Parts: sequence; C-alpha cells; structure tokens
Amino acid sequence: MAQLDVQKKLEILADAAKYDASCASSGTVKRSSRDGNGLGSTDGGMGICHAYAPDGRCISLLKILLTNSCIFDCHYCINRKSSNVRRARFTAPEVVQLTLAFYRRNYIEGLFLSSGIIRSSNYTMEQIVEVARSLREDHHFRGYIHLKTIPDADPELVRQAGLHADRVSINVELPTASGLKRLAPEKSEMRIESAMTDMKSAIIDTADASRKYRSAPKFAPAGQSTQMIVGADAATDGDIVRKASTLYDRFGLRRVYYSAFSPIPDASAILPLQRPPLMREHRLYQSDWLMRFYGYAPGEVVAATDEATGMLPLDIDPKLAWALKFRGSFPVDVNRAPREMLLRVPGLGVKAVNSILTARRWRRLRLEDIGRLTVSIVKMRPFLIADDWRPGALTDQAGLKTIVTPKPKQMELFN
Repeated sequence: MAQLDVQKKLEILADAAKYDASCASSGTVKRSSRDGNGLGSTDGGMGICHAYAPDGRCISLLKILLTNSCIFDCHYCINRKSSNVRRARFTAPEVVQLTLAFYRRNYIEGLFLSSGIIRSSNYTMEQIVEVARSLREDHHFRGYIHLKTIPDADPELVRQAGLHADRVSINVELPTASGLKRLAPEKSEMRIESAMTDMKSAIIDTADASRKYRSAPKFAPAGQSTQMIVGADAATDGDIVRKASTLYDRFGLRRVYYSAFSPIPDASAILPLQRPPLMREHRLYQSDWLMRFYGYAPGEVVAATDEATGMLPLDIDPKLAWALKFRGSFPVDVNRAPREMLLRVPGLGVKAVNSILTARRWRRLRLEDIGRLTVSIVKMRPFLIADDWRPGALTDQAGLKTIVTPKPKQMELFN
C-alpha cells in the first residue's frame, strides 16, 4: 500500500464510510467539560456528518473507517477483498489526533468509527478499541463515541468497546439467513446474533449494577443498534419488517437502520443492476416508526404490504395503506376514541394526538381544531368524526385512495 498523508487517508476513508447508515447519537448520557476537566461534550455543535436526535437536535460526528481494506469478500460491499478501489489505513493514534483536532476546531462533537477487517477480526477490534480507550483515558475526551464492533472478535474485546463507547453497532447486514449465506458467505447469522446477545446481557448487567453502586462503570449507555441492506437480495418489505421486530424483541436494540443497496463498480453478477427506489428505504423507516411509537404490531404493518409482492406501497405511507385496507376500524371519533385508536388516524402524529387528548378535556373539538394540528386535513377527513363533521359514505368510497393520496409536488430549489 502506497504511503499516504493523513489528509489523503481522510478523503478515502470518510468517503468509504458513507455507506454506513447507522450514524445517530441520540440516547446517550450527558457529559461536558464546562467544569474545566476533560475535553468535549455530547451537546450541540456543527460538523462533518450530520445526524439528528429524536428532538430534532443536529449532531455532528467525524464518520470514518479505520481502513477500507478487508479480508472478506462480501458481494455487496464496495470495500470487499476483490474490489478495485484505492485502499488506505489509519493508525489508532492518527484517528485519535484527527478526532481531537476536528473537535478543537468546533467541526464535530463525536466520533463514528467502523472498519474493514484486516489480518483478523481480533486484530481489527483491538485497533478500534484502542482508539476509544486513548480518547477516553489519555485525553479525557467526553464527546460521543459510536463504535462498529466485529461479531467474530473475542467477546472480551467487544466488552471493552462497550466500556469506552456510548453506542455500539453490530450489523446483521441482510434481512434473511439465505441472503447472508448467498452474498456474504464468510459471515454467520449465528455468530452475529450471539454477539448481539452478549452485548444485550452486558448492557443489562451494567445497568443493574449502576442502580446498586454509584461507582459502577457505564457500558454503552446509548445501547446497541444494527443495519440492514435493502434491495441487495430478494427479501420483501414484509420480510424486513418481521426481521426488525425480532431484532427489537430479542436484543433490545435502540434502532434498526435501513440502507438502500447501491450498485458498486465491478459488481458480482448475482447483484441487482439497479438500486431500489430511495422511497422504499423511507417507507421502511416509517413502518419502523409505527411499531416503535404508534403501537402497531409487526403483523399489522406486514398487512399493509401488497399481498402479491410483499412490498409496501411507494405512493402512500404505511399508516395510510393500513387504514385503506382496514376501513372497518374507521371513522374514529376524536372526542371519544382512546389514544391507541387516534394514533391510527392517517395524518395524526404523536404530538397531535397528545394535544387532542389534552384539549378535549375542556371542550368538544371541531374539524377546524384538528386541522390546526396538521399540515393538511384532506387525508384525515374520511377517517375521523368531529363535533361538526361526519364522513358518511366517504370512508367506504371506492376511489378513496385517489382522494387521500398526496399530489406530487415540484420541489423548491431553495426549500
């Protein structure tokens, strides 16, 4: 490998990291250095890679790979062993110094570090852990650290990652075992899930200890997450939704991220020639939201898919698709219905439902009152009853989908 300066390495390895979607820093503990001790914080800032917390706060992270060299040859990966890309590799001290330099210039507030596998899984994991250890112990860095761990690495190394990082990720890669075997034969679903089980146990054990002992160390306080590639194999949206639900239930994940497959140079013949529509990735995130915040069971989200293809519709969101399929659950009376049914009304979000529950304690709500809580009342009218509104036969109208489907808009250049 030709000798490259740090700036050139950064150019190569930051670009190589763009395929990793699981880059969010919500859910960690608050730390700062305002008391004059340490360096960095987990609050505020502007930066290189923008991620967003649930409260809308913009998070800035230095998002890089330790190296884009890899001994594995996963068909879908741009950094696979047989890929014809320019390779680069940081040393652990180089990543530490880059992180500190970017932080001192107010570019970032944390680090997202992943890597290809070099020499062995254990060797690579040792280098990743050393970066986090040095930042925390040698430089007292209190900013956010997210580490991608390697399932094949020794469990003790993965445990050390959790002691230094705010969040850890273990990627399941593909939604089905058959897809993983076909496209990443060197990886094992059993080993991946075993590593996720160990991480869950460590997080729970440390949380229990911290409730009993104030001196107990923090362990991945922002939990663990994972990522699935969408569109590289034959998995349907229904398959992906069921897999995500299983991951949340079995491993207590904070997030499942979805990354639309992107065609790569010199691709294997078994990969699709085109990437899936980005809207498909968006619909999967919406379905994820329905399960996490709106009380939908996985089977209900799957029921919103097309029976023939198993795919979620691209022209309407999953919540509206479900409502159109199960019209017998509507209309919902906004002045009487429980919270769980209000959350099923297309166009009503969690904040709007909370506002309705508060307001109706004092007066009966009219359609215009509901309209103030949303961008458009058109999508909601067939599915709700208000003090001055009943949809009548509108809910069962044959052409209802045409009425409630949002019209395509020309995006504004400076919006």
